[in-house]
Amino acid sequence: MTEAGEEPFAAPPTPGLLLAAGSGSRLGTPKALVDFRGERLVDRGVRMLRDGGCRPVVVVLGAAVAPVPGAVTVRNPEWGSGMGSSLRAGLDALPAAAEHVVIALVDQPFVGPRAVRRLIRAAARGASVAVATYGGERRNPVLIAREHFAEVARLATGDTGARPFLRAHPELVVPVPCDDVGDPADIDTPADLSALRSRPDPPG
Repeated sequence: MTEAGEEPFAAPPTPGLLLAAGSGSRLGTPKALVDFRGERLVDRGVRMLRDGGCRPVVVVLGAAVAPVPGAVTVRNPEWGSGMGSSLRAGLDALPAAAEHVVIALVDQPFVGPRAVRRLIRAAARGASVAVATYGGERRNPVLIAREHFAEVARLATGDTGARPFLRAHPELVVPVPCDDVGDPADIDTPADLSALRSRPDPPG
């Protein structure tokens, strides 16, 4: 699907990587399995990446393990060490032919597929790193080219994902405004979940 006013483009398939391994300690349950408007957050995240054009979609699970239709699942046995180990596990599981990956988090149900499409379009135009921005602030999802996977994995320690790499290489980052197609609000607590359930879906 092409957005209004933008030309179609052809690009190799770009995998999507959904990080969904955490226990949801502040929420009281693993976020991946939380019901949000009739579907699990993990299924909503997979749908967002697939609707955005990602093939295949790889999901990293850990605290909770369950079948995820439409995705390749990878279990991170070190999930308790934080997001960094899940990112490394996910990058290792990507197809060898993948030139880029779009990385998303399971606890942001209002990030939209059009944000994913904009990142893939940025890659088709030559970006090796692209980040969705909202109000000028870098959030998710993030697109990264294979040439950077090794350094991203090396810098992803503890409960940090791609952020240390992005901070180390600001010259590579192409910001992709997505204010009009989604909202990066995340779910950390029961109050967050209740608040987002009461809001309408944003466009995109």
